[in-house]
Amino acid sequence: MRDRVVAIARSWLGTPYQHQASVRGKGADCLGLLRGLWRELFGVEPERTPPYRPDWAEVGGEETLLQAARRWLREIPVDTARAGDVLLFRMAPGCPAKHCALLSAGTLGGNEEPRMIHAYWGRAVVESWMGGWWRRRLVAAFAWPAIPTDGEDG
Repeated sequence: MRDRVVAIARSWLGTPYQHQASVRGKGADCLGLLRGLWRELFGVEPERTPPYRPDWAEVGGEETLLQAARRWLREIPVDTARAGDVLLFRMAPGCPAKHCALLSAGTLGGNEEPRMIHAYWGRAVVESWMGGWWRRRLVAAFAWPAIPTDGEDG
């Protein structure tokens, strides 16, 4: 299943960045990308996403994204994340988690350089290296409900 998740995410590459959107080829933000993946993997989204402003985390101060991930995904230790797992980031110290991505290659606990697929603000859904800048902001990792967390490939 991990290969399937990454393949679906790669089919979103080039989708223009559009705040609150979740339509492959038309527009998506980081959450919209994950919502689209959920729909392809499981069908109907588990809950309705309320409207949100681009600065929602800075003005609200609540861990909305982290709490939602904990409701619907399985939290795993960050250093065990593998391709197909969901990653959450804090864009500034002391702020709530605001950005999400899919680990597309490599691991976070090994020697292989990790890559991620995410909707890059102002650009598009891209696959990029997960260098030090991103790794310093990483706060949580999650497996999809049907993906094994042990040594299985799933």
